[in-house]
Amino acid sequence: MAIKVVGTGFGRTGTDSMREALAILGFGPCHHMSAVNTNEEQKRLWRAVAKGAAPDWNTLFSGYVSCMDWPSAYYWRELIDFYPDARVILTWRSPESWWESFEKTIVAGIATSQEPDSLGVALIAKQVFAGRPQDRTAAIAAYEANVEAVIATVPAERLLVHRLGDGWEPLCAHLGVAVPDEPYPNRNNTKDFRSTWLSLK
Repeated sequence: MAIKVVGTGFGRTGTDSMREALAILGFGPCHHMSAVNTNEEQKRLWRAVAKGAAPDWNTLFSGYVSCMDWPSAYYWRELIDFYPDARVILTWRSPESWWESFEKTIVAGIATSQEPDSLGVALIAKQVFAGRPQDRTAAIAAYEANVEAVIATVPAERLLVHRLGDGWEPLCAHLGVAVPDEPYPNRNNTKDFRSTWLSLK
């Protein structure tokens, strides 16, 4: 089973809602950080990759049809080459609103982490944000650089920039499927994120 959709957007850009949306549209299960947090084997494999182990994408994504959010979003360049037929989705929100959400959720979670090998620390804090996830200016710069790199790299006909609130229509058009008769998912707000994070401590 090959990955059919690759997500390139940072966490807190609607990735969990997109995860559920893809499942509804038949592109699930969708790999997401939540899958890593609740599966010890996934955690072990991804932590090894974050430390520099050569990734075996077929093993890492065994059983999955799509991927969103970190950790996979950090490796989007490799993934779009490894899965050349996959559609690409960049989940997006304004840098300022992204920072407000990111600071209250992921930054707060990293600050309380007692595990230096966790993906929140070893991958997101140290690699995505060069050790400065709490620095607003540096974090927004990293966010904007990722957006620019995706748009510059992925062919336009393969890429959908899905803005927070865009809903079903552009997504379904991009994937060539019908619009479902149910509301677009709305998941993982700040309160939900904090509840989930605390339950994993």
